[in-house]
Amino acid sequence: MRRPSSGGARRLATVLVGRRTRRRWIHLILGGALAMPYVFVGSTMAGPLLGEKMMFGSFTSQLLSFAFGLPLAAITALFPLTRPMSVAAVRALCQVPDASLADGPPRSRAARGRTVAWFTLHLGFGGIISGMTLGLVPFATFQLLLPVFVVLGDSWLGLPENLREPWVLALAPVTGTLFLAALAGCVAGAGALLARWAPLLLGPTPADRLADAERRAADLAVRNRLARELHDSVGHALSAVTLQASAARKVLDRDPEFVREALAAIEDTTRRTVGELDAVLGVLREGGERGSTAPAPTLGGDLAGLIDRTRAGGLRVDADIDPEVLGTSGPGAAYADALPPMVSREGYRIVQEALSNALKHAGADTVVTLRVALDGSGLEIVAENTLPAGGSGAAPTRTGGGHGLRGIADRARLLGGTARAGPVDGPPDAAAPADGTPTAPAATTWRLHVRLPLKGHP
Repeated sequence: MRRPSSGGARRLATVLVGRRTRRRWIHLILGGALAMPYVFVGSTMAGPLLGEKMMFGSFTSQLLSFAFGLPLAAITALFPLTRPMSVAAVRALCQVPDASLADGPPRSRAARGRTVAWFTLHLGFGGIISGMTLGLVPFATFQLLLPVFVVLGDSWLGLPENLREPWVLALAPVTGTLFLAALAGCVAGAGALLARWAPLLLGPTPADRLADAERRAADLAVRNRLARELHDSVGHALSAVTLQASAARKVLDRDPEFVREALAAIEDTTRRTVGELDAVLGVLREGGERGSTAPAPTLGGDLAGLIDRTRAGGLRVDADIDPEVLGTSGPGAAYADALPPMVSREGYRIVQEALSNALKHAGADTVVTLRVALDGSGLEIVAENTLPAGGSGAAPTRTGGGHGLRGIADRARLLGGTARAGPVDGPPDAAAPADGTPTAPAATTWRLHVRLPLKGHP
């Protein structure tokens, strides 16, 4: 059975000379090293004030030099990189949780003031501990080894006679041990104080937390946009290629011409999808690699090809596209130039997702009626297709709010528009919201109705 005192002594030894205390000791020594230039500058002011010609000629001049040097250190702590460097040192040596410390330069006056306070305290405690280390360690070592020197012969040391007294030789090791213990206690105490104050003085301010929240929100928005782009481009391509390959397999022996057209459509679809995938992944790349990504598809330049590739997959598309959208009419060319690029890109993705949904849920034999038109103030996209046999049973699957419909709703909302989708027989406004709100499943037609305003977008 262990004695209680043995456990207490072990804990005390861990506190005084354990790994955490040793690392904090290094942190304090680092503070003392940083304080030395300021103390040297302070000595040039303390020396003339005390009338001393020698630098650090007396203990008073040393204290005065230290007192003059700390305000100079506080002034230089206003440098923006002071907090990042201090935080890095604290994380490496003081065992302070990372989440309790701020990253980057201070953004407010209060944060700069706390950084100055930390830097001054670090250099102040570090200078004191460094001085104690330089003074006490050699002295305590001499005390511990004094009996050995006397026994082996001290003529070469020139020790005075009073150090050879028996009681001096008996107490010297005890005194040396107490000095070392006192130094270790001061190191442990100063290190613990700095570790406790670090989150208060180097921790995030409300401005830091707000900036971090905004950064996380921006990162989340980018991730959501990437997810939508990947879902729309790759999902549509896989659906189209699957149906094209299936249709070609069924007529492989009877209609070689159709098979050739299907294979050409598959080749074109995969080639374009690889380019779009490279464009999406380019957001995650660094430096010059971004410049090599393909441009995002738009209504004016890519809608006709999208419809042709979808038809090649077996889906019958009855398209009514306003010439102004494609910029093919005389006055429409100028109007197409006025179409905001963001609206054109998002509109293409919405049409792509509408056709992809028809491919996945309604089947290749379904007729999709697509209308894309401009009315001068907004872009209107309407896609309709009949529900498969037993459509009342298919409607709940469609109204469950899949990623595609949710992505359409998000794109429309991002541009300040509206998106409604659902099984209906009435006018477009009778459709359900595109976010998947359940509707009555009695209708036989699925309709997607999206309207995007043209104003207010780059």
